[in-house]
Amino acid sequence: MTTYQYDDDSVVVIIGSGAGGGTLANELCQKGVPVVLLEAGKRESPATFINDEWPSFSQLSWNDTRTTSGSWRIARDFPNLPAWICKTVGGTTTHWAGASLRLQEHEFRARDTYGEIADADLLDWPIGLEDLEPYYARAEARMGVTRTNDIPGLPGNNNFKVMYAGAQKLGYQHCSTGRMAINSRPRDGRAGCQQLGFCFQGCKMGAKWSTLYTEIPAAEATGKLELRAQSQAIRIEHDARGRASAVVYADANGQLQRQSARVVAVAGNAIETPRLLLNSHSSLFPHGLGNGAGMVGKHYMRHTTGSVFAEFEEPVHFYRGTVMAGIVSDEVTHRPERGFAGGYEMETISLGLPFMAAFFNPGAWGRDFAQVMDRYTHLAGMWLVGEDMPRASNRITLNDSVKDAFGMPVANVHYDDHPNDIAMREHAFRQGEALYQAVGATKVHRIPPYPSTHNLGTCRMSTREEEGVCNGFGQSHEVANLFISDGSQFTTSAAENPTLTIVSLAIRQAEYLADAMQRKEI
Repeated sequence: MTTYQYDDDSVVVIIGSGAGGGTLANELCQKGVPVVLLEAGKRESPATFINDEWPSFSQLSWNDTRTTSGSWRIARDFPNLPAWICKTVGGTTTHWAGASLRLQEHEFRARDTYGEIADADLLDWPIGLEDLEPYYARAEARMGVTRTNDIPGLPGNNNFKVMYAGAQKLGYQHCSTGRMAINSRPRDGRAGCQQLGFCFQGCKMGAKWSTLYTEIPAAEATGKLELRAQSQAIRIEHDARGRASAVVYADANGQLQRQSARVVAVAGNAIETPRLLLNSHSSLFPHGLGNGAGMVGKHYMRHTTGSVFAEFEEPVHFYRGTVMAGIVSDEVTHRPERGFAGGYEMETISLGLPFMAAFFNPGAWGRDFAQVMDRYTHLAGMWLVGEDMPRASNRITLNDSVKDAFGMPVANVHYDDHPNDIAMREHAFRQGEALYQAVGATKVHRIPPYPSTHNLGTCRMSTREEEGVCNGFGQSHEVANLFISDGSQFTTSAAENPTLTIVSLAIRQAEYLADAMQRKEI
């Protein structure tokens, strides 16, 4: 087992082991770069995953206190749980559904494409699709994304078959079981999907790609990685020149440790990443590390979401099989004649009965609610996910009146739906309802957004320093050896599930970083 001394300032310290951090760690280690990977959660495995919703939620989720504000419904329904992300080795790649979609070319140029939208802070990315295409290809091959590299698609379960039939009735042309980072057949030493239906609880077969059992073990095998689990970053320190010099973290015993660093990369998800930077304030950086332009925490995006569930006369058993192996992509294009900018995807979803009871209509009770639960086996369901508008007022700030176990202010998540988001969700609800009604649904239900799993944009990329936090490689505009390595760096949200893009950006970032280190520019 590789270990590095606390005063070893040759290492790259990566905070967070999910899609961004875990991938970056492996890429750097494969290039011979020494890495200390800090993860706040425990190390689980397919053997320890629990195929039971509530115990698994306690095992994997980030349950530390957060606070909320704003007019979004989450602030009322789940005020201490604005995001459904993970605190475990592998991060949210243990929990994600596996959907792996490339962003569209126009989505990198949202400001140019959509034009001026009132109360939105649209900005074009400093990179384009042509910059990411080779890295998308590498990520798809690495992750084993279906319908790429001659990998067949996953089979369609009943939930998909209902969606497909409805899509055909509406004239939709782009419906399939999608591009999924779930093995449709054994590959790379991992089993094929056995359709267990507990994708959100960690994949006990190891068929779903996760850095937990792909990138991190590969990095450890190089002898260049030291993974420190149950190590929660508290603050990033800097030297007199303003360069990141160390990370202070709490170990498994709650003791503070200080790891020196040549480079620090933050990949703690778009809530914890800005929180850490804001908590790392000093006399040189009074408003937080890398926050000279005041952009850290701003432009929080969570995608425009909602769900439609439908009841049918005959049983569907939508919970059997892959949670999200079904997609309709016809509405993802930008067609402003619909009354909004951007587009959305319609993706199959299933929730176990405990989660259905919690998320169907939070706080509901009585006969109507009980009748829906009684019809659980007769339900089909889809999740709607679309591009939301970046707004400076939607942001992560520090709540100085609420502290965590280590005495640090917790993150407050403020969000208000933009009128574009509301118009898109309404259109998506109508189309989802029409799809199910076209194939005989007896009743349809609009389900409000769940706690967010797609957290984006709080340290966004920008060409101009005054408009963002980092450049097109995730490198801080203000602190040259500080990198943002997760979805925080998204300039706009696009409509697609973000994990494939996060992985692709991490592969690209690793090339840039290793080259800069070799040239001694960092």
